[in-house]
Amino acid sequence: MEGTKLQRVEKTKKESFSLSSAEKKFCVSLAKRSIEYSFTHEGLLRLNDEELALVPKKLLEKKACFVTLMINNKLKGCIGHLVPVQLLFKDIISNAYSAAFSDIRFNPLEEKEFESLTIEVSILTDPIDLKYSDSKDLLKKIVAGKDGLIIRKGYFSATFLPSVWEDLPKKEDFLSELCQKAGLSPKEWQKGDLIVQRYYAIKAK
Repeated sequence: MEGTKLQRVEKTKKESFSLSSAEKKFCVSLAKRSIEYSFTHEGLLRLNDEELALVPKKLLEKKACFVTLMINNKLKGCIGHLVPVQLLFKDIISNAYSAAFSDIRFNPLEEKEFESLTIEVSILTDPIDLKYSDSKDLLKKIVAGKDGLIIRKGYFSATFLPSVWEDLPKKEDFLSELCQKAGLSPKEWQKGDLIVQRYYAIKAK
């Protein structure tokens, strides 16, 4: 019983992280500054002591995030981490840089494109195992529009952020496309043997 209670407390802690409007604005501003800095300097943006003092306390926690870049409503780059690897403000800086210049699906961002850029920062909760018995149970337990999902099978894995629900609102389509992204058959999820984890995202844009 105590173990179950502890798990509930830990789960609540993981899901209770939130950001104020001002903190969200800071996240986007920091990502924007990281990209802008790279047009005139080598390497990643580094904050001096005076700037570090202005970083909100919640961004000094170890959290994972993704930075998504759009130009005219079209994806220009999306890079991030699924699990925490560094302090959140550092993750925003490095992922913004990588989304702009290191996403192999796109050409590196050009300075002339910068003014047309829309930036979204998604701060992720820690992934939680989603236990299910079969494909019908999986569909029942997934919350469309809210869940980010990670799937794994052998060496194959992939994730979709919760924002992908905007383009794939049907659960079946969401899972099929996610399986394809992982390099699996689009019907793989119907077999009921995928490892599935869910997480949530706090969006700042």
